[in-house]
Amino acid sequence: MAKKIAKKSKKTRKVIEVGQAHIQASFNNTIVSITDEKWNVLTWATGWSAWFKWAREATPYAAQVIAEQAIQKAVSLHWMKEVTVYVKWIWVWREQAIRGLLSGGVDIKAIFDITPIPHNGCRKKKVRKL
Repeated sequence: MAKKIAKKSKKTRKVIEVGQAHIQASFNNTIVSITDEKWNVLTWATGWSAWFKWAREATPYAAQVIAEQAIQKAVSLHWMKEVTVYVKWIWVWREQAIRGLLSGGVDIKAIFDITPIPHNGCRKKKVRKL
């Protein structure tokens, strides 16, 4: 029998010089997504994709390595030069992730904090009647 030969497809990469970096730094993990101006995800990286397991995912060093990996992919595939950063949550390692973006070789245009804020909070418990 003759083997089926799969066609090699040439995937064209778009040249996107200006993009956005979305950093979500939580207690458990750090997720960095690199998008274009219309919020279409180009590349991403997490703790598991950078070979950090379990508790090591939620460290400042891991956040820096994750951000470096995500931005290096964007630079090599899409020739990205300038980034606007959107940061979510308030933990310490989001600053390390921003430093990782800087060491990746891109210019940071602006940094926005998009942490959700409760506008009145939860409802209090009912007063116990004796």
